[in-house]
Amino acid sequence: MFTNLYPLAAIVGQDQLKQALLLAAVNPLLSGVLIRGEKGTAKSTMVRGLSQLLPELDVVQNCPFGCSPRNGDVRCTSCSQENAVHITVKKQVPLVTLPLNGTEDRVAGGIDFPKSLQQGKVVCAPGLLAQANRGILYVDEVNLLDDHLVDLILDASASGINRVEREGLSFTHPASFLLVGTMNPEEGELRPQLLDRFGLCVDLKGEEDPEKRVELMLRRESFDADPTVFIHQYERQTDMLRQQIVQARQALDLVQVSKYMRGFISELCVENNVAGHRADLVLEQASRAIAALEGAHEVTFDHIQQIAPLVLLHRRREAEPPPPPPPPEQDNQEQEQQEESPQEENQEQQQNEQESGEQDQGQQPPQAEESPDEQSEQGEEEQPVPMPQVEKEDQVFAIGSTFRVKAIVSAKDRVFRRGSGRRSRTRVAQKNGRYIKSTMHQNGDLALDATLRAAAPYQKQRGSQDGMAVHIHSQDIRGKIREKRIGNFLLFVVDASGSMGARGRMAASKGAIMSLLLDAYQKRDQVSMITFRRKEAMVNLPPTTSVDLAGKLLAEMPVGGRTPLSAGLAKSHEQVRNYLVKNPTGRPIVVFLTDGKCNVSLGQDKPVPESMLLASALARDERCRYIVVDTEDQGVVTFGLAQQLAGAMQAQYFKIDDLKAESLVNIVKGQSV
Repeated sequence: MFTNLYPLAAIVGQDQLKQALLLAAVNPLLSGVLIRGEKGTAKSTMVRGLSQLLPELDVVQNCPFGCSPRNGDVRCTSCSQENAVHITVKKQVPLVTLPLNGTEDRVAGGIDFPKSLQQGKVVCAPGLLAQANRGILYVDEVNLLDDHLVDLILDASASGINRVEREGLSFTHPASFLLVGTMNPEEGELRPQLLDRFGLCVDLKGEEDPEKRVELMLRRESFDADPTVFIHQYERQTDMLRQQIVQARQALDLVQVSKYMRGFISELCVENNVAGHRADLVLEQASRAIAALEGAHEVTFDHIQQIAPLVLLHRRREAEPPPPPPPPEQDNQEQEQQEESPQEENQEQQQNEQESGEQDQGQQPPQAEESPDEQSEQGEEEQPVPMPQVEKEDQVFAIGSTFRVKAIVSAKDRVFRRGSGRRSRTRVAQKNGRYIKSTMHQNGDLALDATLRAAAPYQKQRGSQDGMAVHIHSQDIRGKIREKRIGNFLLFVVDASGSMGARGRMAASKGAIMSLLLDAYQKRDQVSMITFRRKEAMVNLPPTTSVDLAGKLLAEMPVGGRTPLSAGLAKSHEQVRNYLVKNPTGRPIVVFLTDGKCNVSLGQDKPVPESMLLASALARDERCRYIVVDTEDQGVVTFGLAQQLAGAMQAQYFKIDDLKAESLVNIVKGQSV
């Protein structure tokens, strides 16, 4: 246990969090407390301080699960036997910190290797959930916890029992704990299932009062200089808090909640549009706890209003907006204008490209030798329409509306990888993933269950040696194959030529890319973006997970000029190659957002054939997956060049409408829409 901890009573400010922790200590039905806030706001300090306030527990001596000696309480298999002798001892309330990179057997429990080999049978080793029984389970950065560990915590928190069924091991034990989690919302949200499991939620911020900040510094300096003297100074306040918790626990069952107050609780939850009924139940229990702390025998309006923000903060949902009014009726003239809009867009595109077309016209092959698609593009360039200066043709579009994306994952394979993240499942060469199967290769990660099964048929002839019940040879040893989630590399190659400015297509593309960047930041992905315009392609966004930098670069990205698609293809190959040199086992996903029209080549070949040849070359690298999103409007005349590009690249092809919120995410997942 921790010694010389900073006392909770000495914390400056943060009264709301103090109240939430005290309420959770009084009423275990509140399940837990979620603390959202900035770093350096004393989150961990206050949680550890709470453990020092809780009264000691009566436990069964030598029980690894800390079972209660009282009849009727949930106990482990050993303590629940009728002939078991229970010797009661005192134990301080445990505070167990759950590591983010913990393995499943470390958290839930697993096989005790040394004892199993000595005794010749499977012996269980309790995990962190066993240590946290009747105590506090503390998870720092809970939003970064692996999903399989989240599932373990959810099961144990809901039932109060931890069940282990794997590797020839089967046992259960009580796992009732106060779950306290901290998180920084900027690093990603929490899974809704786990979020709802926390009874109370507090948004924590640093103190803004200069006097309190000065007092905070003085107290911390005093504690660091002599912790023993500092703790003694606040011993009286600490004892008062400890006594307040004990008295509130004793009075909790006596607190009454009238039918009228329950009706008020239900109306409050309905008005805040919460999901399910857990908010009603938690609000009732929280109001009873705060009444018990204040020495009241009945819950009042003030109690409910005081605690409601902590219960509803993380459960409140935005009400669905009313349906939009029907569009006004349009006369025939307006309808005709809408029907002609695709042709008007083509005229705008012709104007944007004419000046550059006149400059390069002498280098283009004769019209008679060109394909029909190229003839159409050259015809557009030759129209004698005056163009503004190059500097004036650029446009900067704002980032379109962002959205919450669905899970983006890559298909599993048998390649072992290293890394971290929260997106795609893969086999890992580390010991911090989920054990899924065994292998005959000795990889330093012993699979005891498989090893014992391999050695079992030979035990009779080998006999017992060195006091071991099981004798194992080197050929019996099996290793574990583990699986976990890691991040991906997403590369966006965006057409930023003048035609992308029509109908706000670039704004929509920016919004979709920004949404995926936000999701990638939360999943610990790397994301990069390339744009091509005029005569070159450039890396607008180097591989990064910084949302701030990505948002700034996206907002400032200009649109205008001609379309050097070949340059974009070449630059994407260069970016992917550099990534794979550093990460040979990586699986990059390249998403092209373009209409496929190109009028600038890298060499002497025609633009369209050159781009198709480069696309075919990119398709040869099977480690990379390509996706083409066609941004061409479906007007009277379409060229279909993006579809040809996808065919040459062996990429998935989708229309511009697939840029809608859920559709683009499904594209990257490999699902059709």
